Amino acid sequence: MNQIAIVILNWNGKHFLKDFLPSVIKHSGDARIIVADNASTDDSISFLRQEFPNIEIIQNDNNGGFAKGYNDALKKVDSKFYLLLNSDVEVSENWLEPLLKTMEDDKIAGCQPKVLAFGDKSKFEHAGAAGGYLDHNYYPFCRGRIFNETEKDTQQYDGEAEVFWTSGACMLIRSELYHQVGGFDELFFAHMEEIDLCWRIKKLGFAFKIIPSSEVYHVGGGTLNYFSPKKTYLNFRNSLYMITKNHAGWLFPKLFYRMLLDGIAAMMFLFSGKPSHFWAVFKAHIDFYKHIKNMLKKRKELKKIQAEFNRTGLYKGSILWAKYFKRIHSFSNLNMRLFD
Repeated sequence: MNQIAIVILNWNGKHFLKDFLPSVIKHSGDARIIVADNASTDDSISFLRQEFPNIEIIQNDNNGGFAKGYNDALKKVDSKFYLLLNSDVEVSENWLEPLLKTMEDDKIAGCQPKVLAFGDKSKFEHAGAAGGYLDHNYYPFCRGRIFNETEKDTQQYDGEAEVFWTSGACMLIRSELYHQVGGFDELFFAHMEEIDLCWRIKKLGFAFKIIPSSEVYHVGGGTLNYFSPKKTYLNFRNSLYMITKNHAGWLFPKLFYRMLLDGIAAMMFLFSGKPSHFWAVFKAHIDFYKHIKNMLKKRKELKKIQAEFNRTGLYKGSILWAKYFKRIHSFSNLNMRLFD
């Protein structure tokens, strides 16, 4: 079995492969590098074969999104560790060694590097920043990013830390655990599937870490713009999927409250002149109702396999309250006593 496989999921991303694949090849030693192509309609495959003939290619039959794309590809990859890497990521020298060193601890399921913005390397990037958390209503946020506001990197988060979730933009994970829990949930299609995956693995007692001595630089929004209504739809829908599957307490009061907050968010979109985002939230709820039976079935199955849930990385407070009422704009100003 190979020690590590770097697997880059590609869909019509020839321009990203051209710009960023050379850094991966240069700085990844003898790691196995694979491009998993999600039925691209551009000339990504012919470009790879011509310019990077030594790179392995896995061709998926269709574009099933981030979740299915990785699931289909990783069934064909025999490796102890998977390094899931977005095609729009530039890696740095010595980026792999600290991540692999961390995985020598058998209780660590996965880890991520510090993710900085490619366009401004002095700032954290939205997708992962310096490690991910969830508040008590299951809104995700990061060290270095609260909602859409990212911080400047002044080395304030350079200490290693256990987190709740690691970014799918660049995640090192044990292949055995990935397959044990069934990989990404393919109904998510894209967005928040990595949080759901980490949550399920943490239910088995494992941990995830942020390793800031490793740095990568992410363009972000390469496949779907951060301000796209489709992204709004996927985030709101997938949040409800995730809560239904994984929330440990009374489900329907939690869902009702979260849906109420979603309704307030939708009205804010409408009154701020963003009707397409208002309809995205509405459609997210309609589609959630269509699949709630399926999610409840998955919830029941997860309860059967749960061992000792590792709660580290959960925030007992409300990140909404902290940002919009207490005017807290940086992770370091949150009340640290509210973290598990």
